Amino acid sequence: MAKRRKLEAPSSDDLERFEAEFRRETPPRMPLAAPISQIAADSARAHDPRSAAERAEAARDRADAERFRNADMQGLILQDIPLDAIEADAIVRDRLVLDAEDMAELQQSIATQGMRLPIEVFRTENPQKPYGLISGYRRLRAVQNLRAMRGQGGFDTIKAIIRDPDAMGGPFVAMVEENEVRAGLSHFERGRIAVIAAQQGAFPNVEAAVDALFASASRAKRSKVRSFALIFEELGDMLMFPDALREKEGLKLAAALRDGHEAALREALAQGVIDSPQDELMRLEEVLGDLGPAPVRPERGGRPPRAAGKMRGRRAVLDTGIALTSVHDGKGWTIRLDGQRVDAELVEVAMRELERLLGPY
Repeated sequence: MAKRRKLEAPSSDDLERFEAEFRRETPPRMPLAAPISQIAADSARAHDPRSAAERAEAARDRADAERFRNADMQGLILQDIPLDAIEADAIVRDRLVLDAEDMAELQQSIATQGMRLPIEVFRTENPQKPYGLISGYRRLRAVQNLRAMRGQGGFDTIKAIIRDPDAMGGPFVAMVEENEVRAGLSHFERGRIAVIAAQQGAFPNVEAAVDALFASASRAKRSKVRSFALIFEELGDMLMFPDALREKEGLKLAAALRDGHEAALREALAQGVIDSPQDELMRLEEVLGDLGPAPVRPERGGRPPRAAGKMRGRRAVLDTGIALTSVHDGKGWTIRLDGQRVDAELVEVAMRELERLLGPY
């Protein structure tokens, strides 16, 4: 006789487990798809029908595309940009004069050998001219002149690299650095662009503009740039041939301006027509030669007279052979410079640096 199986009622825990299993979502399956078809689809997706060579070529294409995207983001892709799409004066240029002979040589070189160095541009919000020029002003003008001479079809585009000017320290810095390396700016051009950059809000003042635009220059060179910046601020609207100012004359002119002789210099430049750089320089030198001692500024109260008595201080001899001696006469200090290399220019540079160091912060 068969043994009967004893049935037991499910417990509450078993009922809860059964309910949870019924409520659990089943894995999604394609509608009306037989199990064998799903297995075949999974197998097809897992198997790449391409050959090993084709898969390797596809991998190289993906790597090349990634490198191209990275190079494009870093501004390393050389592009042919239409000349009419570039705004040459999107920022105020630092260069005032383009030498005609140099431009003719550059045009001939580009016409026969092509342009070896691209210009640098940045994207603008102007739909008519979507690119603004950073560097390469002479090259751009040369290609524009060639197109004007030869007509459409020969020089309609120019090789360019699209840059992010902010990543290069700002458009002014990028422009000045390129011109300093490729074709040095004149002293007046350096001072002028520093003033304009400060006026347009790129830097808080001229001092900061000089320090940023010419960060790689020596302190003596930056001091000279500040002197020519002062000339541009005080006489820039009067000078007809400012680019012809040499360093020596420029420093003397800046010293006269600091001493308050701006009115006399402007009056000399306003008398009659100036026909040549030599004529302009002669007028300036006449004024500088006739200038007396600098007027006393009331806020400074003049220089106190030296009191007689024993001097005391210290002396330092530099590696350059220049000796510095500081002395005190009871009312003030004097710094004396001695050595074969000491001349008026060096003293002027030292004075400018002392003014900057001791001036208001």
